[in-house]
Amino acid sequence: MRNAFADEVTQLAARDSRIVLLSGDIGNRLFDRLRAQSPSQFINCGVAEANMMGVAAGMALSGLRPITYTITPFTTTRCLEQIRVDVAYHEAPVIIVGTGSGLSYASLGPTHHSLEDFAILRAIPNMRILAPWDAISLRRVLQESLLDRTPTYIRIGKKGEKDVLPTDRVAGLGRLTELSSGEGVVIVAVGTVATEAVRAAEQLRENGITAAVSLAHTVKPLPEADLKALFASHRLVVTVEEHSAAAGFGESVVGFAHHSGYSGRVIPLGVPDYFLSKAGSQGYARQLAGIDSTAIAQA
Repeated sequence: MRNAFADEVTQLAARDSRIVLLSGDIGNRLFDRLRAQSPSQFINCGVAEANMMGVAAGMALSGLRPITYTITPFTTTRCLEQIRVDVAYHEAPVIIVGTGSGLSYASLGPTHHSLEDFAILRAIPNMRILAPWDAISLRRVLQESLLDRTPTYIRIGKKGEKDVLPTDRVAGLGRLTELSSGEGVVIVAVGTVATEAVRAAEQLRENGITAAVSLAHTVKPLPEADLKALFASHRLVVTVEEHSAAAGFGESVVGFAHHSGYSGRVIPLGVPDYFLSKAGSQGYARQLAGIDSTAIAQA
């Protein structure tokens, strides 16, 4: 996904001179094409993420369209005050991109996990939160985010994510994307964990259960209209996210279901409320956390 992001930003910058990419001292080679094409539209801000966010807010309030980019926990929790006060409070049109989201950096331990970002940023007014599931959906949400002036956070994976759907099937911001239909049961997957949901549906099909699969890239605002449609046609909704089970997408769906009078059941799957201190692959971490395809199917 990060290669697709670099390519898409380079193309967008060529068409819009207001776009400036600010990097937190990573991805210099990744953005070689951008630097060669538009040297004034790339700034390496160094290991100073809080300062980078303040610079981006100032640029945005001066008429530019800044995009910040670094590893997810370093562009969220490390500079939370600047996101809250400089960006969101002033409604500065900054796009914050966090790479290696969720458990992408599972081998590096909890310092590099990002399992609290939905919870924290959902509570900040004016913030839009997006979590595309592959390179194709990433390109779509980045393009759409530049069409308005809403402060936006986009969490993406790292590398090797499989494309799930073609561009013309990816729904716009604020909508769910239906991957497959089913009977009575629907799995709603957020972001890059979508591939686990796809495998879970295949496992269920082998056992005679036809589960629908919908993909969510918009965490805030909640895709309420599409969720209501799912409530009307399914007795069980299972949400899955590579994020803490506390205060994430799933809990917001549970709350919305309650207020909507949904008579079925919502099961939110997320990472348990403790630090995952065992190092390993992302797949291993998902298994430990109970958000892999087997755990989804069992739920």
